Amino acid sequence: MRIVELLNNIQLPITNEEAEVLDMFTEETKELYKHKLDERHVVMANRLVNKDVLYRINENGRIIYKKRIAGPSRT
Repeated sequence: MRIVELLNNIQLPITNEEAEVLDMFTEETKELYKHKLDERHVVMANRLVNKDVLYRINENGRIIYKKRIAGPSRT
């Protein structure tokens, strides 16, 4: 389990699998493309969208995930 802080300063627990998807974001990687993720990571990314940790954008028919959280996740 990890705790992430949302933009409105609310702390939210996430699972280790969801944290694995968040760890894919780096300084260079600010967005993830759905077509590059495996099926399980897509499910986890969609859970994070539902928890308001990520947001999903449709750009020209391509789904992109971006972070919505304020800071780095903590253990």
